Amino acid sequence: MDDSDLYTQARILGDALIERQHRVAVAESCTGGWVGKVMTGVPGSSRWFDCGFVTYTNRAKQALLGVPDSAFESGGAVSAAVVEAMAAGAVRASDAQWALAISGIAGPDGGTPDKPVGTVWIAWAGPQSLLDSQRFVFDGSRDEVRQASVAAALDGLLQRLA
Repeated sequence: MDDSDLYTQARILGDALIERQHRVAVAESCTGGWVGKVMTGVPGSSRWFDCGFVTYTNRAKQALLGVPDSAFESGGAVSAAVVEAMAAGAVRASDAQWALAISGIAGPDGGTPDKPVGTVWIAWAGPQSLLDSQRFVFDGSRDEVRQASVAAALDGLLQRLA
């Protein structure tokens, strides 16, 4: 997969959001704004992309997205509790009906036996209180892990829009 594939995914996602007259917000940690970059790289994305939050530190996740202390205590920054709180917070802090959130360990260091390098949690929030998350473990370099995370986040949102 390369960036052109990501832009194609984002264009398809944008079309689906336009069809529903919905907007999306993103909350990113390990991807550092890559999802927002891909989405806003699509011409006309202002019709469906609302905003993005790059919350790399726990403090930023708390201050900007309202992630509670208890989410970090239950599983750390790379956990279902944190990404679900990030996604819900992005919906609350925006004019979007949908949000996705990503937190992970892109490497090359920082992994543990329980959370090896490449561990990424992604959450999606949407209408009717939809909120779910999924754990991934991607192989590859730091950029490969981050790129795979972007692709999985876009694909997951497309699946939920179907």
